[in-house]
Amino acid sequence: MSRSQAAPAAPAPAAPAAAGAPPPFVPMSWPATLGYIGASVVIGLTQGLAQGFVSTNIPQIAGDLGATTTQATWLMAAFMIPRASMPLLLIKIRTQFGLRRFAEVAILVYLAVSLAALAISDLRSAVAVQFVAGMASAPLSTLAFMYMLEPLPPQWKMRLGLPMVLAMVATGPMLARVISPALMGDHGWDGLHYMALGLAAVSLGLVYALPLTSAPRVKVIAAMDLVSWLLIATGFGGLTVGFIMGSIHWWTDVAWLGWVLALSIVALTLAVVIELHRKAPLLDIRWLASPAMLHLTATLLIFRLVLSEQSAGAPRMFQVLGVTQDQLVPLFAMISVASVLGGLALIPFMKPERVPLFHIIALVLIAAGAFMDSHAAMDTRPAQMMLSQAMIAFAGSFFLAPAMMRGLLSALARGPNYILSFVIVFLSTQSLGGAMGSGLFSTLINHRQALHLQVLREELTATDPQTAAEIAQRSMALAPQIADAAQRQAQAVAQIAQDASAQAYVMAYNDAYFLTFLLAAAALCALLLHLFRDWLVARGKPPAADAQTHPEPEPET
Repeated sequence: MSRSQAAPAAPAPAAPAAAGAPPPFVPMSWPATLGYIGASVVIGLTQGLAQGFVSTNIPQIAGDLGATTTQATWLMAAFMIPRASMPLLLIKIRTQFGLRRFAEVAILVYLAVSLAALAISDLRSAVAVQFVAGMASAPLSTLAFMYMLEPLPPQWKMRLGLPMVLAMVATGPMLARVISPALMGDHGWDGLHYMALGLAAVSLGLVYALPLTSAPRVKVIAAMDLVSWLLIATGFGGLTVGFIMGSIHWWTDVAWLGWVLALSIVALTLAVVIELHRKAPLLDIRWLASPAMLHLTATLLIFRLVLSEQSAGAPRMFQVLGVTQDQLVPLFAMISVASVLGGLALIPFMKPERVPLFHIIALVLIAAGAFMDSHAAMDTRPAQMMLSQAMIAFAGSFFLAPAMMRGLLSALARGPNYILSFVIVFLSTQSLGGAMGSGLFSTLINHRQALHLQVLREELTATDPQTAAEIAQRSMALAPQIADAAQRQAQAVAQIAQDASAQAYVMAYNDAYFLTFLLAAAALCALLLHLFRDWLVARGKPPAADAQTHPEPEPET
């Protein structure tokens, strides 16, 4: 992204930035343009599917490895740990060693890791391979951006390239839920490995057949950059582990969770102290702490927290209700289509001044979808949530690209070096925000389910006439299967208790959906108040100030 946009947007304040400026844009033929866009789609889906294959199939993978579901969750944590910080270092590596070499080495490493995955034999080897896979897949998102932006003229890079590539990257994990049941049914976890290996091989061929144009290489990596990056990677990795595993082990039940979170805070604090005292910092902490960047950070973080309703909500609720992965395929196919349509819908209207309008529309859709979901019941099935989940997926693509465009333009206006600072904001809110949202969502579900179950158990007493009638009815239904009356009654009581637990979970998910609706509505109100304040300030601005700001306006303006 920065390679394509830095030259026209930045004044090149320093010699290194000027030396690393990209060459002028050279139009491509239509076949070549479509080839580069197709390569972007394939590489973006390769990265997204690799992430989705693990998170979607944790229970099945645990069975193949002979591990518990809790133990297998470390596979997802291991994959996500390097993803939070690797792109920060990769930007400098790309600048120093050249984009073409970066692309070729990155895709070769990913292919090698995909081959190594075929040799997994137990949980330990699987966790190690997933950690390396997370590192190897981190460059793929960057390559997807670069291939999408490479053939587009400057005026279309933000308008067409940005929403499309973000939609493709977001669609990958959802598309993994569509194709995983067929792959797992035929070959188990090996089927996922074969699919990932095939996509890696196709991506390798595309990278070598369609080389990216490299800007002049500039030596930008300093020794202290590596120190700061290691501290940031430690902090982000610890937070990722804490939020993924916290709701599973429960936050206060295991001591090591507290130590991990404490280590993360210490590492990030040291990184901030080091960066504040450097003449050429990896990150401009003071700019990141400015009101405008804090506002953008809060916006992106709230967005990720709200969207956790889709990744950590509906799939897990349907799992509790006994819905299989095969039955969820139409729902996630609809979600994937809606994500792509959200990106396509932005293209005719994508302009910086329209960003607030896009965010208003997205928040309205998210709030409406979450409110619709908050009325789920025991007999709710995927077909009944298709519309609401499609609205949320559409809003996700409709929100993210304009927010990223605003951040990129703000960074580029200050100079190419500020791209790194914006990248860390984007990564910390998307990667960490996703883990945080999932962890907090699951924590809320567990807490509310326990409360609802306690209330239901108090109501389901043997002296209650309705409960006694239900036990008798179920005992009669079990009569052809169980001859002993006492066993029939015990089985009927067990079924009622199981239904009460499922009902408590549904009620807990409804609470979480409604909280999501409240968060989206609150964010919408805050945005409208912010826009109203800006309108009042602009309206009350004295004409003299306008004259000083623009002493000689152009006739056409």
